[in-house]
Amino acid sequence: ATRTKSADVERADSGIGQMPARKWRNRASETLSSLQAWEAHRPCTDCGERDLPGETDVQNCNQRRADLCEKCRKRRTERKESVLEFVNTEASYGEDLRIIKEEFYLPMQVAGLLSQEQLQGIFSNIQELIDLNESFLEILQEEIDQAFDQGDDDLMTVCIGEIFLEFVNMLPAFQTYCLQQSSSVNMLNALEKEKELLRIFLNVSQNDNTALRRMNLRSFLMAPLQRVTKYPLLLSRIIKATTEYHPDHSSLREAKSRIESHLEHINMKTKQEGNTWTLRSFRQDSKKKREVINIEMRETALKTVGWLREETRFVMEGSLQLAQPPDGQWVKKGSKTLKFQNMQVLLLVNMKRVSESSLDSAEPGPVKDAVLVLIRDKNNGKFHLLREPLRLSNCIVSTDPDCDDTFELIEIRREAFVFRDSDRARTHHWFRQIRRYSRELGSWKKRRNALPNIMISTPHTRP
Repeated sequence: ATRTKSADVERADSGIGQMPARKWRNRASETLSSLQAWEAHRPCTDCGERDLPGETDVQNCNQRRADLCEKCRKRRTERKESVLEFVNTEASYGEDLRIIKEEFYLPMQVAGLLSQEQLQGIFSNIQELIDLNESFLEILQEEIDQAFDQGDDDLMTVCIGEIFLEFVNMLPAFQTYCLQQSSSVNMLNALEKEKELLRIFLNVSQNDNTALRRMNLRSFLMAPLQRVTKYPLLLSRIIKATTEYHPDHSSLREAKSRIESHLEHINMKTKQEGNTWTLRSFRQDSKKKREVINIEMRETALKTVGWLREETRFVMEGSLQLAQPPDGQWVKKGSKTLKFQNMQVLLLVNMKRVSESSLDSAEPGPVKDAVLVLIRDKNNGKFHLLREPLRLSNCIVSTDPDCDDTFELIEIRREAFVFRDSDRARTHHWFRQIRRYSRELGSWKKRRNALPNIMISTPHTRP
């Protein structure tokens, strides 16, 4: 009895009587009920909405997919199917390329049915396409396998857009093949009429070789054209099933835009060469038109420098204003005394490939060479070079604090050029990039000390 009394006193002293205790228990019970209700209707992890399936359905799903609404679960399923379709069709396309080489090209070569020049005319750059397909497919398959190994059954960690942009150099290879397709088919038709042994070989192959699925050589030669036109459709399916918050969403859109621009460029080239056939046409917007122009300029630049496509990186490209000062007095008078002309400028870097599995490695190898290609604006539908490319290993790039809207590039023992962009910040960016690659090549300090120039001698330089 004494203990009970003291307990009552303690409870009274603490201020927690029977009524407050009941209220506290009621609030705790309400809070718990609210938490359970929120858990039962927790928001979808993809879209944030609260239209999750019922409790019975949740119990039938695994814990990860239970956090998704019905709409997002369907979207994930569609995305997974689209990603797998992209990879599987790439593998089927690679099998067709292998058939072209192993069932047609090599037997013709070994039997001497056609000369090497004739084989080259019919099969074009098929080996380049095979190499690109094998590398591309290897990376895609690695990403799929890694996702499954990590328990990502929906393949949400697979970024097709990013991988496609890494292999964007395969698009010019498709262009080379497509532009030669018309002449390749004409040559095959002429040789088949002329050479009886070739005609017999093609007929026997189609009828008796089970690997060919009763398809003739012409059908297989169309595989690269069909594949390159299918990329935008496959990418569109993945984009449609990918939420805008997904890290690959922007890369997918850029990849689709790049491939469509290349297809438009191929169509334009075929018309210029007088061919009647065209690839699938896509509606152009201003961005795609600019991209087509950029493709033309890159082709002109690559043809000029003669570098391998897979070892070339286009660091910067765009319009700059260029002036050639007659003497060094312009520094004192300012850039207003100079006569500028608009010019298309491309900064190209030749780099060694570190990894054979990727054509555009995230960690590029050492810089072998760097050039600035100066191209005049279009005249009569074609681009023309202003002069031979400026090799940055033979140039000094500098600036002056009194003329911070321009920078100067001096080719040793030859010419000097002053550049500027309409946007001052972009002028600074051009300067930093060109100076960086200039310093990485040749004996930069020796070149700098050997040249008495007010802009080079100044202690103030741009950061």
